[in-house]
Parts: sequence; C-alpha cells; structure tokens
Amino acid sequence: MASQRYIIIGAGLAGCLIAWRLKQVRQNVLLIGSTELPSASEVAGGIINPVTGRWMTKSWQFDECIQQAIETYRELEKQFAIKCYHPIQFIRYCLNEADAKRIQRRIRNPRYADILGDYVPVDGSQNMLTDTHGSFSVKQAAYVKLPLLLKTLRGYFARQGAFLDEIVNYNDFRKESSLWRYHDHKADHILFCEGTGVRKNPWFSHLPLTPVKGETITFQSQTLQLPHTLYHRSKWLLPEAENHFRIGATYNEYDLSETPTETGKQELLTSLQSFLAVSHDIEIRQHTAGLRPCTRDFCPIIGSHPTLSGLHIFNGLGSKGTLLAPEMIRRFLAYLIENKPLDSTIDCKRYF
Repeated sequence: MASQRYIIIGAGLAGCLIAWRLKQVRQNVLLIGSTELPSASEVAGGIINPVTGRWMTKSWQFDECIQQAIETYRELEKQFAIKCYHPIQFIRYCLNEADAKRIQRRIRNPRYADILGDYVPVDGSQNMLTDTHGSFSVKQAAYVKLPLLLKTLRGYFARQGAFLDEIVNYNDFRKESSLWRYHDHKADHILFCEGTGVRKNPWFSHLPLTPVKGETITFQSQTLQLPHTLYHRSKWLLPEAENHFRIGATYNEYDLSETPTETGKQELLTSLQSFLAVSHDIEIRQHTAGLRPCTRDFCPIIGSHPTLSGLHIFNGLGSKGTLLAPEMIRRFLAYLIENKPLDSTIDCKRYF
C-alpha cells in the first residue's frame, strides 16, 4: 500500500483514533488540535449504553458497532499498557408506570435478548437509591476512560513529532496542485474531525450539525456507598472510585457556551437528590461542560468535499461517540484507502 500524507484537524477521540489507525497501516500522519480549547471528548462520560432514550430503543447500529469498539479499546490497552475499557453492570430505573410496561414489552422482544436482562419489580426493601416503579438490567454496557486514552494517544504522536498542539487558522491552508499545504507541512488529504468546531470551517460549515450542550459533575461523598455499577434514573450515576462519583449529563440545545453553568449544576444536583433514597452530604470536585456534535437525522456526517479533492470530514457522532467511533473509522478508512463506498446513511453527500 502506497504511503500518503494525512493532516488530521481535531485531537479528540475521533481524530486521535483515526491518526492511530492510519499509523498502523504505515501512513504519514500529522495530528493537530489545541488542548487548551474545550473538548466534548475530554468531558464526556465515555459510556457505551446499548439502550437509548425515553423509549428504551436499541442504540443506533449497536450490533454492528459493539464488537469493533471492544476490539479497538482492548487493542489500545495492549499496545500502550493502559486500562481504559471497563465493562460494567448497568441498572436502569423506571420513572413511571408507562416505563415499566414498556420495558417489559421490550424484554419479550427477541431483538433485545442480547442487551436486556430481567425486569425487577419494586420489592420495598431498604436501598440506597430511589425505586418507585421497578428496574431492569442492561447487558453489554461499559465506559471508557477518555481523558486517559486521549492523553496516551496525544503523547504517542507528540513523541514522534507528529502532534501540533495549536489552534488551526483556516487561512493557512493552501491548495498546491494535487496537495494541500499547512505552513511547512504538505498532505494528500486533510481530515476534519473538529466536532462542533466545524461551524467555523469554511468548507464544511454549511452541514447541519446541531451542537447540544452537556454538563457533568464529579463529586465526593463519605456516606454514600454504592457497588461499582452504572445506574440510570433520568441521569446516569457512576461510582468511579471509593467515595468518588460522577453524574451526568444535561441536554441543552439553546445554551451553546462551552462553560459550566449554575443552571446545569442545579439540574444535576436535583436529579441526584431525587435519585438517592436518603440525603447525603456531597462535595463537588469538578463541574465540566462540552458541546456534543449532533445531527438532525442522528447519523454521523462522513465523507469528502464534493468539489475540493483532498478535503474530508468525520463528524456528527453525537453522544454515542465512544460506541460509534471505532466502527465508523473502520468504514471511513476503507473508503479513503480502499475506495470502498460509504453507506448513504452516513455519507455527507446526503447534505450536498
């Protein structure tokens, strides 16, 4: 396979994983992204949730994506001697009678046999968490420690002189014959993996990306004791270590600032207090916010610019990036390197 030169703009989960995969097949890679700018990948919970939304449907393309996700994160763990992928027991609580009836119908559906466990009615026993309408278990759930993974991959490329920690100026790109120049660097391909930063991109800003703000809180409590299980009741609650927990996430389509807000904090704290069967003193350790790159049809936006050869986009993974990224990257690189067509549901051509 002939080596080509790739410049990847954006050093979040998508950009880092694409750079790593290209490096594996001996392609020449330069990764560019500012660690000073807010990043959705840095603040995301990294949760792989097979069941999504109020209607408890199977996550989009879960069956096609989960195996690739597991293989990718395990491969990264082996290469870099880190522990980033964590399968976890997942319990979701029903909020009302309609939830309880809906999930019992889902459980009887053979399509959900691989991701849904049994429904457990309210049994009245003492519990640390509020249970008003029963609960059910979710199979194949996990979380990925994204800050650790991103730090590892950025460091890997930095040691090779292949990571520029800087804010990109689009005016510094120049087309020279069949190549693109960025300062002293030339490339056959520019891959834009900028998340919501694409709104400022002069070549792809017209694509219908919808930023959605999410906030999370990391807190400490000396009295709250929970097993290492992922819990969900309106919001998810993750015990990360002894006496340390994380709760998230808000969903705000109107406030598109990338800073944490008092409104978001109160929403999370109110949800937490309604989740706990008894009151606990908590100490907030960190409050973070980020913008999810969502799309109006809930499918990624992947592919090439229709008229400017060498410009490509990989975006729109929304709140499911940890699950979707490995498989979508596999398809994207098969398209770029092997000329295999992209599925129409993810190809950016649907918007041109």
